[in-house]
Amino acid sequence: MFGRGKTEDKPTKQKAPGKAMEIETVIGPNTHFRGDVQSDGGARIEGVFEGTIDVTGNLIIGEGAKVIADISAHNISISGGIKGDINGNKVEILENGRVWGNLTVNSLLLNEGAYLRGKTTMQGDIEPPMIEPPKEAKEAEAKGATIVDVEPKVKEKEEES
Repeated sequence: MFGRGKTEDKPTKQKAPGKAMEIETVIGPNTHFRGDVQSDGGARIEGVFEGTIDVTGNLIIGEGAKVIADISAHNISISGGIKGDINGNKVEILENGRVWGNLTVNSLLLNEGAYLRGKTTMQGDIEPPMIEPPKEAKEAEAKGATIVDVEPKVKEKEEES
């Protein structure tokens, strides 16, 4: 009577690909929350939060937010204040953003006026450049030539003037 027993093929409802990046959790500006937040989606914090935050989506910390937490999220945009360690793919600290804690990131963006106090570790296996003398100087040293510093001659000419 109400659709029972019908054998029509209905399309299965699948989760949209961008669904995990949508904001599913909001802590409003007049809210004080203490505890742990764990989500497969995104979150936005506008109020006061104490605890830990672990979201697989994006995290937005609003301008009036005050957060004391260790944070793990995919992308993090910070306009408020955070005290705690942050682990994420991309962290953006906006003009009004203030962070006291260590960052472990792949990408970091600090806008003018942003405040960061802590150690930043960028993930990845990038080797530092090898610092070597220019090729010509290296070859000259191998042949026994000495490299002359021209700096004292410049100083002598300045003293004569």
